[in-house]
Amino acid sequence: MNRIDRLFGILTLLQSKKYVTAERISEKFDISVRTVYRDVKALGEQGVPVSFEQHKGYFIVQGYFLPPVAFNSEEANALLLMETLVAGFADQSIVTHYSSALNKVKAVLKNSQKEKLEAMSNNIRMRLPDCVRPNFSYLSILQEALSSKLIIEIEYKNNKAESSLRKAEPIGLVFYAFAWHVIGWCHLRKEYRDFKVARIVTIRLTDIPFTKAKHMLLSEYMEILPAVYESLR
Repeated sequence: MNRIDRLFGILTLLQSKKYVTAERISEKFDISVRTVYRDVKALGEQGVPVSFEQHKGYFIVQGYFLPPVAFNSEEANALLLMETLVAGFADQSIVTHYSSALNKVKAVLKNSQKEKLEAMSNNIRMRLPDCVRPNFSYLSILQEALSSKLIIEIEYKNNKAESSLRKAEPIGLVFYAFAWHVIGWCHLRKEYRDFKVARIVTIRLTDIPFTKAKHMLLSEYMEILPAVYESLR
């Protein structure tokens, strides 16, 4: 990767997160931390307002935006392929948002790219068993609860078809054993519980912040999951 592409990549990474450490940039672009310092300085010299906060990392000063991003055909094709996977493994709430985002991507493509993408779309299919396809529309709500750290109220049906009302503080979403699961601190049981999303009958996002002072990391909980898996980030 040449330096111009790397600088643009670093800028894109900085815009995608609130804070990014020099070590994270170094790992991402396979460069030394000293080179990271030089690249960040170069961005600043080009007018990009990069700042630094101790113990957190670099960040882009709020209010700075790049012009519309240009996608190459390979990147657009990758996003198109993901649309098929999203349709198969995510619920309708996520499919709707992803399709809307992909349409924005398509809007900035050249006409020749759009034609190729349309042709590609007609030649990609995926067939899944019914047991894998989501029959709920809760993932978007659960994502909002996770990002905003808000309590959810659910009616949950266990494997004995017994229903109960629960309040939970979700710490993560995990797809394993061909199903989505939300991991959360259950107010009723006073412990972390694994709720299979397909067994949620109803869900409501409250405006109540988490009450538990500190939660375990999702990665810690995943170590005790009753399934062999490879963690993907």
